[in-house]
Amino acid sequence: MPTLILVRHGRSTANTGGVLAGWTPGVALDERGAAQAAALPARLADIPLAAAVTSPLQRCEETLRPLLAARPELPLHTDERIGECHYGDWSGRKLAELAGEPLWEVVQRHPAAAAFPGGESVRAMQARAVDAVREWNEHVEREHGEDAVYLMCTHGDLIKSVVADALGLHLDHFQRITADPCSVTAIRYTRLRPYLLRLGDTGDLGGLVPRTGEREGATGDAAVGGGAGAP
Repeated sequence: MPTLILVRHGRSTANTGGVLAGWTPGVALDERGAAQAAALPARLADIPLAAAVTSPLQRCEETLRPLLAARPELPLHTDERIGECHYGDWSGRKLAELAGEPLWEVVQRHPAAAAFPGGESVRAMQARAVDAVREWNEHVEREHGEDAVYLMCTHGDLIKSVVADALGLHLDHFQRITADPCSVTAIRYTRLRPYLLRLGDTGDLGGLVPRTGEREGATGDAAVGGGAGAP
């Protein structure tokens, strides 16, 4: 079966503003996010891509524009199933404010039981994302062969949930996984098991620099929505 390249969108204005964007319209890449997107074609230059699939949200479409300009022959597909989690009433609110909600601890410690008010559950998000990956695996293999590589541009929590599925982790462990903006995660699917080839590769080590209070682990809480990555 094919190899899947998961790309999280570049850093967005919501990431730097500390806002949980969800499906809020008009959330664009910030200046650093645009630079990350511009660097993506060179990072992927040696990888023959059979297709690209994107979330319908603006920040993902903007992330792929430089890659599509560099590879005008690359087929692009949009799939709502890899769109951001539907955070419902939490969408557009400050993460610092949400951290005071009783649901926050559930999202952190028992996400398999978490459902966002007016939105969807974390379980439902994972199910649709994994279903999309499995269907695209079959489509890409049928059209391009079992050694094909294709790309999905999506969101932090979606990537974490797909990685958890590939590793056989219970969804309650998915907050232990990190996917920074414009990071590359690669999973090779086979008939019997998936193999995680890369996880959250940003092409540099800036994301490893300690920053008190700003990253996962500083407070013990995971970055709901994915976080802003390196400064």
